[in-house]
Amino acid sequence: MPRIRTLAATAAAATAAALLGACASLPSTGPMSFFISSTGSGKGADLGGLAGADALCQRLATAAGAGGKTWRAYLSVPGTFPSANAPGVNGVNARDRIGKGPWYNAKGVLIARDVEHLHNGNMISKDTALTEKGEVVKGRGDTPNEHDILTGSRADGTAFAPQTDTTCKSWTSSTDGSAIVGHHDRIGPLPDNWAKSWNFSHQSAGCSQEALVRTGGSGRLYCFAAN
Repeated sequence: MPRIRTLAATAAAATAAALLGACASLPSTGPMSFFISSTGSGKGADLGGLAGADALCQRLATAAGAGGKTWRAYLSVPGTFPSANAPGVNGVNARDRIGKGPWYNAKGVLIARDVEHLHNGNMISKDTALTEKGEVVKGRGDTPNEHDILTGSRADGTAFAPQTDTTCKSWTSSTDGSAIVGHHDRIGPLPDNWAKSWNFSHQSAGCSQEALVRTGGSGRLYCFAAN
């Protein structure tokens, strides 16, 4: 028994040392690989689909001198049910679009080590979730409040079932529908987890630019470098 306990303790110590070594090897600062878009599409939640949203992130990153990476918008899209005329289509999960990390903001501050850390324990806050220009985005208590960031996602970064429109018709509508948003400042009117969620706080009042502004946003996106 003593030998077994000794071997177990040795194994535990080795595992702890490996984890510490992995953490120590991760740079505390790095080149920008995450930002909130300094602008939206200008057409509410009509982003031109996922391709249009990705292009917006890429364009803003290029203007900021970080165009050598592949940039993706943190957005989910629900799948579709099969019908008599077409097979069902799987949804697209935001968490699967953005690479493996780590991600750093425009000031080089670590946002998340990897996908799991991003969805459980990340460093996103009003002070760290900066635009590609390194600017702070207005939050609750500022004028105007722009803390609603479009995501269309559940808290774990996955898409919703297709019964309810949570992405303004897959990011192509500026009229009918609604979209799930998160609060980049982690603040809301109610002291609950939803109000504090960076990616899953509530649905927008609509899909137009006016509706997004009325809800507390301006059509901004989270952008991540996927490589």
